[in-house]
Amino acid sequence: MGHVIVVDLGFGDAGKGTVVDRLCEEPSATAVVRFNGGAQAAHRVVARDGRAHTFAQFGSGTFTPGVRTHLSRFMLVDPLALAGEADHLRALGVRDAIDRLTVDRGALLTTPYHRAANRARESARGAARHGSCGMGVGETASYALAHDDAPRAGDCLSPARLRRRLTALRDWYHDTFPPRGAFPSGGGVPDVDACVDAFTAFGEHVRVVGGEHLRGLLREGDVVFEGAQGVLLDEWHGFHPYTTWSTTTFANAETLLAEADETATRLGVLRTYATRHGPGPFVTEDADLTAALPDTSNGTGPWQGAFRVGHLDAVALRYALDVTGGVDGLAVTHLDVAGARPDLRVCRAYDVNGRRVDRLEAGPPGDLARQEALTSRLFAARPVYVPLGDAEETIEDALRTRIVLHSHGPTSAHKHLT
Repeated sequence: MGHVIVVDLGFGDAGKGTVVDRLCEEPSATAVVRFNGGAQAAHRVVARDGRAHTFAQFGSGTFTPGVRTHLSRFMLVDPLALAGEADHLRALGVRDAIDRLTVDRGALLTTPYHRAANRARESARGAARHGSCGMGVGETASYALAHDDAPRAGDCLSPARLRRRLTALRDWYHDTFPPRGAFPSGGGVPDVDACVDAFTAFGEHVRVVGGEHLRGLLREGDVVFEGAQGVLLDEWHGFHPYTTWSTTTFANAETLLAEADETATRLGVLRTYATRHGPGPFVTEDADLTAALPDTSNGTGPWQGAFRVGHLDAVALRYALDVTGGVDGLAVTHLDVAGARPDLRVCRAYDVNGRRVDRLEAGPPGDLARQEALTSRLFAARPVYVPLGDAEETIEDALRTRIVLHSHGPTSAHKHLT
């Protein structure tokens, strides 16, 4: 199999977790590496025996005995959420998930202060919300950009340093989000002592390692790099401002691989129809499909907003391939839905103010004004449809890329590799 990087080519929710779960059943697979995002990830996996878990920080291959999880330095680690996830896995019979987990000491820590700040800032936007999971991931990233002393996983091994950094973070939160300030209060937060105790316990139970650990993992067996969210939400290439504070492309994974002189297959994941959670442009959205294709694991949430469904968008997917530099193969999920829904269509082009647009131009990363202008164009775009027909043939033709993993249902038994 070799090392594989799994990235969602859409707005997320395409089934990355189920793809990773299937890949980790290959005999050569030994570990999953998480390389972006944090506890806001929601990768639902249904095991062959019916057990179900929504993976957030543990790798989605954890149901397979022996497969390890490594949280790289690009992950934003929430120790409290991770403990809750471990408890759920333990209740499902996976009692050694923590024993199979390692965390890079450089990974940023997400704390209750970040979460409260996230919710206060998003609430203040009112009807102009950007969309958020309310888990504090964006605030973790933005705080670290402005503060060199942002708490990291390695600090959990040094209580004195951890206390200093958490105290500075707590003070920043109270200064930035006073009850009668510009933002509504983010709510009550625990005192520093409680956070220090919880995070120190995390450091005692989880193995915190240096960068050399990943190099060893990559030489012991095949590693699956599991991405979070989707390329169309990328912090630099997504449709700003309805994006995430995370690099959702292959970039972080390939940085880690290059440091170890390793390479990997690039696998792009998509559904046979399009989905999006929360606000932002969604050219192929269809209210009838949203009503007809509910997703039990993706309901409307108080922070994310509504789960939206639309037809397959070849224009947006071509854009995702362009900004990532292409993929070696596609993993296509929900082929069973396409087989049962002859009314599904594919958007081959947009009509933007009377002009046909087949491809969105990919610009250099970092030009957020350009990305915001692109977003405005998408709000004005109208889809040009043709029938979906044979989903696999249509996708391979529209994206000029071969499908290597075919998924006709929720478990790994419904997936086959070609």
